[in-house]
Amino acid sequence: MIDRSLFTPDHEAFRDSFRRFMEKEIAPFHADWEDQGYVDRAVWHKAGQNGFLCMTMPEEYGGSGADKLYSVVQMEELSRGGFSGIGYGLHNEIVAPYILRYGTEAQKKHYLPKFASGELIGAIAMSEPAAGSDLQGVKTTAIWHEGPSGSRADGHYILNGSKTFITNGWHADVVIVVAKTKPTDGAKGTSLVMVERGMPGFSVGKRLKKLGLKAQDTSELFFDNVRLGADAVLGGQPQENRGFICLMEQLPWERLQIAIGAMAAAQAAIDWTVAYVKDRKVFGQPVASFQNTRFTLAELQTQVQIGRVFVDKCLELLVQDKLDTATASMAKYWCSDLQCKVMDECVQLFGGYGFMWEYPITRAYADARVQRIYGGTNEIMKEVITRAMGLGK
Repeated sequence: MIDRSLFTPDHEAFRDSFRRFMEKEIAPFHADWEDQGYVDRAVWHKAGQNGFLCMTMPEEYGGSGADKLYSVVQMEELSRGGFSGIGYGLHNEIVAPYILRYGTEAQKKHYLPKFASGELIGAIAMSEPAAGSDLQGVKTTAIWHEGPSGSRADGHYILNGSKTFITNGWHADVVIVVAKTKPTDGAKGTSLVMVERGMPGFSVGKRLKKLGLKAQDTSELFFDNVRLGADAVLGGQPQENRGFICLMEQLPWERLQIAIGAMAAAQAAIDWTVAYVKDRKVFGQPVASFQNTRFTLAELQTQVQIGRVFVDKCLELLVQDKLDTATASMAKYWCSDLQCKVMDECVQLFGGYGFMWEYPITRAYADARVQRIYGGTNEIMKEVITRAMGLGK
């Protein structure tokens, strides 16, 4: 196996610390959370108390100023453990970075320290019932209405629309909503607006029942004439109608996060399967003694090793701010496809037990399928790649 050169001893010490946290605060409860459809909010507070939220945010906003590899360690460990209900990744490395990069100083100071403590949970609302990977097809609107004086000081936005498949949606205290502020301008008329729990007209729908990710609180969100002040646009007036640009700038990191989780989960599946086939006997001998078993696992391990080397190279580029959209799309589509292949082959080697929910491999199989869909479907990833090659529209 190729040694990984990305992580320092400090990163590995953090890995050990986070593993201990998972063993105490997550592992004993995750199965119950799957049954109830969401994790207990206490696990967010405890993560905040232990410094496991928004680690990469600057210290002035409640973080520790850590590099992104600390978040990568956390993502890998959650995926390795099969703890798919924990929404720290989206909160730490998607929602918070939007606020840090594009928010006003007032927005950063108001939200980020509370994100880091676990007092507030963040979500981002992109997908709609009729607009998933096609973000230009968003129908939710935030229309500006002038105040009596004609100045922005006493004007407001009216937000209308709905969102679906929103991770952390049921728990979320703050939601970054993708909305059209100039509906006639297509993508150029898109903004990101901040909506808080409890605002009149903002309601959270039912928790969605999914094939996998059963402990993750995925929900519908509804906006019925929600009145928002002039400061509701993420970044204020300068960022109005620049939402689509912001989304495109951040999507490479979001897509690489999917690839990171895919490789960690795939390796965990192989490890579980190796242990199982050594112990399980068929026709009086271990399943591992059959050539088909050994060759299958050899092929899977080779492919996961290739994927991990590629993802680690992408991480090097990310740290250097050189990761481009097409390369991130390659990582997302190839690694998530491989993850699903690994899960399927490993379930087969488990035989009938691979179909039993109490086995981690079964839950990992169900959790893996959405990886090829969210963050932009893998078909969309191929379109992105071909455009970078000078093909297509």
